[in-house]
Amino acid sequence: CGMIGSFLLLRKRSLMGDTLSHATLPGVGIAFIISVLIGGNEKSLPLLLAGATITGLLGCFCVLFIRHNSRIKDDTAMGIVLSVFFGAGVALLGIIQTMPEGSAAGLESFIYGKTASMVLQDFRLLALVTSFVLITSIVLFKEFRMLCFDQSYAASQGWPVKRLDLILLFLVTLVTVAGLQAVGLILVIALLITPAAAARFWTDRLDQMLLISGLIGGLSGWLGASVSALAPRLPAGALIVLVAAGFFILSVLFGSKRGLAVRSIRQHRLKRSVGRQHLLRALYEILEADTRSEESVTIRAVPFRQLRGRRTWSDANVRSYLKYAYQLGLIEAITKKDLILLTEAGLAAAVQVTRNHRLWELYLIEYADVAASRVDRDADTLEHVLGGKIVAELELKLQRLRMAGTALVPPSPHPIQPGD
Repeated sequence: CGMIGSFLLLRKRSLMGDTLSHATLPGVGIAFIISVLIGGNEKSLPLLLAGATITGLLGCFCVLFIRHNSRIKDDTAMGIVLSVFFGAGVALLGIIQTMPEGSAAGLESFIYGKTASMVLQDFRLLALVTSFVLITSIVLFKEFRMLCFDQSYAASQGWPVKRLDLILLFLVTLVTVAGLQAVGLILVIALLITPAAAARFWTDRLDQMLLISGLIGGLSGWLGASVSALAPRLPAGALIVLVAAGFFILSVLFGSKRGLAVRSIRQHRLKRSVGRQHLLRALYEILEADTRSEESVTIRAVPFRQLRGRRTWSDANVRSYLKYAYQLGLIEAITKKDLILLTEAGLAAAVQVTRNHRLWELYLIEYADVAASRVDRDADTLEHVLGGKIVAELELKLQRLRMAGTALVPPSPHPIQPGD
């Protein structure tokens, strides 16, 4: 469920699993009625699952038909098919309850699941479906990846996009029908989507996402069934879903790629880095303003008050950035007179930061038609992600201005206001 659910998630068809699971209910009811009419075992598992598979596939075809032959979007089409098929299934269950030959009691397991009472035959079915889905996904991994990320490009290259889409939906149908025995049609959607959504917080690579989602799904099933065995009154299907939800919450909080904790740490580091760069540029511009045009910028002490007037910083922010710069060896310790002194490494870093900022300003003025009066603000938002390769490209593009090579740091294209 976790692995095949990853493809659904990336295809933005999370609701398809829910649609498909609800579409299996009328198939179970029809198979039961047919079995009674022909005098067979009305609760034959293969027959009931075959009926569920047929109506599940029919539901998928209905969604695709509505999508390709109308302006209705996927989510609306899936909502229509889900409600219609589930309503038909409930109506059939009502008819079955009135039949003297059988009772709907045995069919309730397809709605709520019966993990605790699964037998060897059920296990073999799950193993067979798992093996088939795993092998097919590995063989068609490249095709499914292209289908998920760029369907239009795949179609333009002559790939059988519709056929691949049908194969993927067929695999989803198999997984869903097999999962009916474990957690029921109501909760199987959680096993399809929750592990995949949790895996998305840990990686940006599809192969790793499939592995992680499969691992989360397997651990959820094992832990949920184990807890249910220790507490027989608790339904295993619901516990499996709750364990999967627990993994999802942990992933949201601590996922290495998109977890809230990791994102918060990255934002804090970025804020400190941006503040450090603004601090160095402000110190350089103060030193530059007190230097004659024919002379190079030299290190001298800068009063805290003068630095404070360069930007709309609070005293706490400035001192925080100064502390960070001191830890990196970019400034000397602040004296009692609140004088700030760059180190040699700090001056070199300030030169590089200011150079990158002004190269970007010149590029925006020349090629993006940004006014000089507002280019400083626009450059502030992008200068912090400029790498060495981008800086080299900027220098090449600006060579005809003959400004990048005239000095180590190009002059500012706009007036620099002195600090207070």
